[in-house]
Amino acid sequence: MLKTMGYVYILECANGMYYVGSTTDLKLRIREHQDGLGANFTHKHMPVKLVYFETFEMVEEAFKREKKLQGWSRKKKEALIFGQEWNLPSLAKCRNKSNSRYYRQRIKEQKTQELPQDENSNPSVAED
Repeated sequence: MLKTMGYVYILECANGMYYVGSTTDLKLRIREHQDGLGANFTHKHMPVKLVYFETFEMVEEAFKREKKLQGWSRKKKEALIFGQEWNLPSLAKCRNKSNSRYYRQRIKEQKTQELPQDENSNPSVAED
């Protein structure tokens, strides 16, 4: 079976936004984007510049990676673009207040603060 190589790429648009795509022919696909024949997103935000790409043995792998990168934050994409892969784990941590791990930590901290103090250390308790 003949394997078709694949590429995943990140383009920077004229307005600074990033576009993530995948293809079997990177040079042709970039040319299409630059000529306004690519995706609607890049057509609206032209011109575009290739800022990152990865090569895969099979196009299906590139497509899976594309979907993963599309879900990443701007900061994570920039860490990848600028070769700061070591920073990806810290950027992947969810810091939303609705995140269950964050919520559990907040509850734990609140409970620690609410623990009753020892009678002897409480100045409001009158001594007999």
